[in-house]
Amino acid sequence: METASVMTAARTFSSTTDRVRAHTSQRLNHKIDQGSMKRIWYYASRPKEEISARIDALDAEWDLERAVEVAYASTTLFGVMMSALRTRRWLTLPAVMMGCMLHHATTGSAPTVFLFRQVGFRTRREIEAEKYALKMLRGDFDALKNISEGTHRAIEALRLSRM
Repeated sequence: METASVMTAARTFSSTTDRVRAHTSQRLNHKIDQGSMKRIWYYASRPKEEISARIDALDAEWDLERAVEVAYASTTLFGVMMSALRTRRWLTLPAVMMGCMLHHATTGSAPTVFLFRQVGFRTRREIEAEKYALKMLRGDFDALKNISEGTHRAIEALRLSRM
């Protein structure tokens, strides 16, 4: 029984990058994936300058984690401020927000995550997947085709991944 509890705890506190997707409905994940696919299809026939502009926009796009952190922090600050100006009962709000943040950090799930996903916020991994598909369309990785030796190929792959 103790081993099962340890395994459950390990899964709960795992650092997998798809925790948010695992707690998002299949319908909503599909909708988000379809949006990315439509954009990639659109840019497949666009000039490199437009693809570059889209990549720049993706670099500036707020991911789900950032939006959730800002929401928790601003709500917590509001609760603390109201407790100082009005009544200490307002301290309940920061306590609840910190509990939600802890829950989200350990499981990838929280009521706010569902709301932000509904509005269209994506995980950093989802944003990066679209970005790298666009980089492939732009030809960023074409240089690898001309390198045959493994070590040089690995070095060039790493260099290209940092573009």
